[in-house]
Amino acid sequence: MPNKVNYDVNVKVLSGSISEDIILHKKHTYLLKGNVFVTNNAILGIEPGTVIMGDSKTKASLTITPGAAIIAEGTSLDPIVFTSNATRKKAGDWGGIIILGDGYTNKLGKSHVASLFGSIEPTNYEYTKFGGENLKSNSGFISYVRIEYAGAESSKDIISNALLFAGVGASTTVNHVMVSYSGGHSLGVIGGEIQMNQMVSNKPKGNDYDFRYGAVCNINNSLAVRSPYLSLSGSRCMNVLSHTNFNKVIDTEKETMVTAKNLTLLTDSEDLDYGIKAGLIKESIFIGKSTNFSLESSVISGFNKAIILSERIEINDADLSKIQLSNVSFNKCKGAVSLNLKEDDTTLENWYKNPSFFNDCTKTNHSELFVDLSSNNKRDYRLKNNETIAMNTISGSSEN
Repeated sequence: MPNKVNYDVNVKVLSGSISEDIILHKKHTYLLKGNVFVTNNAILGIEPGTVIMGDSKTKASLTITPGAAIIAEGTSLDPIVFTSNATRKKAGDWGGIIILGDGYTNKLGKSHVASLFGSIEPTNYEYTKFGGENLKSNSGFISYVRIEYAGAESSKDIISNALLFAGVGASTTVNHVMVSYSGGHSLGVIGGEIQMNQMVSNKPKGNDYDFRYGAVCNINNSLAVRSPYLSLSGSRCMNVLSHTNFNKVIDTEKETMVTAKNLTLLTDSEDLDYGIKAGLIKESIFIGKSTNFSLESSVISGFNKAIILSERIEINDADLSKIQLSNVSFNKCKGAVSLNLKEDDTTLENWYKNPSFFNDCTKTNHSELFVDLSSNNKRDYRLKNNETIAMNTISGSSEN
């Protein structure tokens, strides 16, 4: 219950640009004021147990620019916490964390994330650039980190992220990260190449995991918990796109490629049938045209449709060969795989139900499917089978 915790001891303010190596210490509480940029190839180090608050009045944000890095290495018993400084915390209190690299993106023209900021000083606009050809660049190490109440709204047309990776290189390390109550998406990936392990997205307004513009990502052993009463219309557990506008991408270049394994995606609701009937619960995953997506050994539970394919996707071998679904349990879903804006297609149904894929559809109640969802403080989202653990889908999450 992070909204009950306030940190107000030994507060040190961080603002403007950080152009030299710096370490944030556990003995202090830090306050981000306004848009804070780590520049000039500097390294921002953060000790385990350190608390960093985002100022709600200035919609504070932290941006790691290309060449700079963040080393935020907490522990299971002493995680690093990014949270709101508001007395009454709520989703979108502050901007969030943006990590920029000089890796690949298929976006046409200059790549900036300036539009993600509520307001930005002209002198800082250059710090929002990202992208290049350094596919193995290293933007740092993030482990055992909690991010709470971030994802402030930047404009009516742009949804921000509590944690955004844009053009980061494959040497960047991300694991054991929990994002809770984002006012936008929990985690976003634009271009670049990254591997994420043991991730938790807890009840954002936007998407849990959002991939765009040639992003290459392996995501493993991760969890998304959605609330039908908090989500924005059209938001999903996973949104996988190569582009949002065909005129703004290089069609001949690399497509978005997401490989997901051991995921649990579920809606946290005591009345799933009502939520679906009232239109509060929709699809779990949306897959766009020219996108490569693989989902293996995972559970999708409590949605209207589990997976929606873009209406631009053709139901043929060329397009469906880019979408791999194997050993996936579609539980308590009104439909498994559907084409957007169209009725269920028999060819599509026969495709994902092919016995060689080992997918199945079940109607098990969450209380019977998961180990323990009754506890407010320590829920256990592992699967149970005859009172024994069948799959450990989120190793270590209860300690984060």
